[in-house]
Amino acid sequence: MDIDVRQMKSLALAYMGDAVYEMFIREYLLKKGQIKPHHLHQEAITFVSGKAQAKVILQWLEEKVLTDEEERIVARGRNAKSASVPKHISVQTYRYSTAFETLLGYLYLDEQKDRLQELMERAVQFIEEEKSE
Repeated sequence: MDIDVRQMKSLALAYMGDAVYEMFIREYLLKKGQIKPHHLHQEAITFVSGKAQAKVILQWLEEKVLTDEEERIVARGRNAKSASVPKHISVQTYRYSTAFETLLGYLYLDEQKDRLQELMERAVQFIEEEKSE
């Protein structure tokens, strides 16, 4: 399949990014040695929640972690119009979490695996530090 990732809709990229990040987090938690299913799910939520993802992307934008191209992808994701917004987070938070997922989906589908890995590890590190404060 030959697709132009730059032409894909932001929400399609976010759909992929959500799955990629979820798998990364599940593997990360299993490797940490946490094996009780309920505990795994609760712990995973701290990483994959919209609030956590929005905090990460806002931190990256503030610290100028992203390339110009990545920032454009983030802006596209943030501005994507979704049919619905979950009740438990604000529209702004949801838009930034969508931007986070859009970026990860873009990097995955564009086969920028090293950069994707680097950013996901950075996200986990940021969230772990936030939890320990």
